[in-house]
Amino acid sequence: MGDRPRTTTGVRGVPGDPLVDRFGRVHRDLRISLTDRCSLRCTYCMPEQGNEWLARSSILTVDEIERIARVAAAAGVTTFRLTGGEPLLRADIVEVVRRLAAIRTPRGAAIDLAMTTNGIRLADLVEPLREAGLRRLNISIDTLRRDRFHELTRRDRLPEVLAGIAAAAASGLRPLKLNAVAMRGVNDDEIVDLVEFALAHGAQLRFIEQMPLDAGHTWDRASMVTRAEILETLAQRWRLTPVPGRGGAPAEKWTLDGGTATVGVIASVTAPFCGQCDRLRLTADGQLRNCLFSTGEYDLLGVLRGAPGVHGVPDAGDAAIDAGVDAVLRACVAGKLPGHAIDDPAFLQPARGMNAIGG
Repeated sequence: MGDRPRTTTGVRGVPGDPLVDRFGRVHRDLRISLTDRCSLRCTYCMPEQGNEWLARSSILTVDEIERIARVAAAAGVTTFRLTGGEPLLRADIVEVVRRLAAIRTPRGAAIDLAMTTNGIRLADLVEPLREAGLRRLNISIDTLRRDRFHELTRRDRLPEVLAGIAAAAASGLRPLKLNAVAMRGVNDDEIVDLVEFALAHGAQLRFIEQMPLDAGHTWDRASMVTRAEILETLAQRWRLTPVPGRGGAPAEKWTLDGGTATVGVIASVTAPFCGQCDRLRLTADGQLRNCLFSTGEYDLLGVLRGAPGVHGVPDAGDAAIDAGVDAVLRACVAGKLPGHAIDDPAFLQPARGMNAIGG
């Protein structure tokens, strides 16, 4: 289901050095997918039936996730984002958060621990997650209409998502962000409504250009609502002022009517931010990716399970395993390309869908 793992031959750098690629980008953000399974079947992501799930035996354990995260933190990673699939489907999700929240940087600072979720189980879990150390939430919501939500996700679960958003808003976790994929003829008539909904919940709405990451490979550029079109629609309702200092953040932000409220746009297709990208991605089955659109992966699962001590039992092999994990991290960073080249005629869509890569 995935791409062929790469080797670590010829890697420069030693444990403790920052993760810097050939283009000078310092990598500080690790997206950790906890599962490829999801409680929804969004049309732009997964088929309704016939999905080929990862074998449970290949899914990283909590101990393995923690080990990779500790090695990454020692190499300068300061942000972990938990993704899926749907991360709240993991029965041990609170323990995952607790373990990762306990990790510190080499200078003793706390890790910035965030999560992207569809919100369906959030009403019950937001307080345990907050108490365990979760600091930020992104919640996906593409429409406020129940009939449209059912059609788009093939599941009638909008009330649960709305309850999750309300619980997150009440929890005090900030910043709270709501993500919406803008699609022509599907939800592009709700752009203003979605922003107003986010504002009412103390959240920032972030619109995402639809990307070629569906498992069925049916992406059509013509159906994508572009950054320019999103901004044009928003400008009919609010005065937009660009927020400077984006850095490596995926979203450009604008203030609304000169106030403190903001809206974001992630324009990976029409205005890619590859030059500032500081992210790596870990799949649920232990493969490391240096780009969302990568066609290659670097195998961490084999490093972890090819030696003793990977399930939290200290022994003489632990240092060697950590060194192996560090070497794979550095190989992955060293192999990163300058950009994803979606606009290149030779662009190849990744073999995995978004649910199996991790958002």
